[in-house]
Amino acid sequence: MISLYFLIFCFGLLIGSFLNVVIHRVPKGQSIVTPRSKCPKCGHQISWYENIPIFSYIFLKGKCSKCGVKIPIKYPLVELVTGLIAFRLFPESLDYYLLMEFVFFFSVACILLAHFVIDIEHHLLPDKINIYFLAITIPFVLFTQPLMHWLLGGVIGFFGPLLVTWLFYKLRGQIGLGGGDIKLFGILGLLLGPVGVMHNIFMSCLLGSVIGVSLIVSKKLDKNSPLAFGPYIIIVASIQIYAPSYFDILNPFALR
Repeated sequence: MISLYFLIFCFGLLIGSFLNVVIHRVPKGQSIVTPRSKCPKCGHQISWYENIPIFSYIFLKGKCSKCGVKIPIKYPLVELVTGLIAFRLFPESLDYYLLMEFVFFFSVACILLAHFVIDIEHHLLPDKINIYFLAITIPFVLFTQPLMHWLLGGVIGFFGPLLVTWLFYKLRGQIGLGGGDIKLFGILGLLLGPVGVMHNIFMSCLLGSVIGVSLIVSKKLDKNSPLAFGPYIIIVASIQIYAPSYFDILNPFALR
């Protein structure tokens, strides 16, 4: 069983390497299939042995083998986090339904991780990732959640933030939440249900306000600079889905 968990960890590392491609290319509108990865500075095409998760970064000492430019630390970190997520979520029993549940929740974790990094870097939650999130969430809730639970959650999650954003625009002439944030709330509403998504909206706004004000007061952020809101939605949602026992107020949905 130990060897199986090691393989699952390695599988997670490989998925993390793929997530790095998604994180790098999707915001730019590039294909995640072709061409092969290359150094953004010198164009050196990455060989297979230079693309082994974590180990290649250590072997290359965090630099391109051709031009010596530094490789961002985010690449091995994304790989490591994804590997640890796979290791943590993999069920003790090889029951078919538990394995299917693992596939779903691991996929959700990968989506949230990709969204998290992309939004920090680009202030963007790409539609392509949200569409994939929606595509795997609808079949899951259809078979595991009461109809009114996920349907009402989706309506509240999408139209609640949309209405607030519209009112904010009418009153201030400024866009509050971005379209990606609103769509993410809608999809999370399907998964978390009406109470869960309302908790998420409230707590992510509170978390974002506290951190935003702290950054402004410490002069690390200008008050007129945009602040990526997706990471706060994702942090709260991750607690709700994967660790509700640590935050009982966010306990509408728990990993079974």
